[in-house]
Amino acid sequence: MGNETGKAAGKKSASRALTVLLVFLFICLGLFVFDRNGFYNWAKAFHVIAVIAWMAGMFYMPRLFVYHADSEPGSEKSETFKVMEYRLMKIIMNPAMILTWIFGLYLAWDGFRFGGGWLHVKILAVFLMSGVHGYFSKAMKDFAADKRNTTPRHWRIFNEVPTVLMVIAVIMVILKPF
Repeated sequence: MGNETGKAAGKKSASRALTVLLVFLFICLGLFVFDRNGFYNWAKAFHVIAVIAWMAGMFYMPRLFVYHADSEPGSEKSETFKVMEYRLMKIIMNPAMILTWIFGLYLAWDGFRFGGGWLHVKILAVFLMSGVHGYFSKAMKDFAADKRNTTPRHWRIFNEVPTVLMVIAVIMVILKPF
């Protein structure tokens, strides 16, 4: 698959993902308006679903970078990784991160749960995770331009960062240690 064909297919898929995201948010608005009392539980469910999807992408993207960094720039293998990375970022990771933030902030606001040190640590972990997401986005663009600024070893090490941040966030939410 040529690079231009891959980009066109990726952009079409990203456009469809945006449409699905907007329809989903419209449905959520309907749930909010017509079932205001029950919406908090819907928001919790959607938040957890979004977090799972986001984390799946955050765990998989650096693995793709490991293999991409080992491939020859311009090769068929490299071009395949470009399409995979683009679709993972635009179709799964970006919408999932957006929904995680929307529903997470709603849950904190609606339940007036902005209290306790545990929440501050959890929010810090989510901010850091969002920064890692941004770093992955930049790396994806660099790989798409055949810029190789990092080694496979870098990505093997960096693959652990989302795991550590996720563990911190989950411990804070479940145990509320302080």
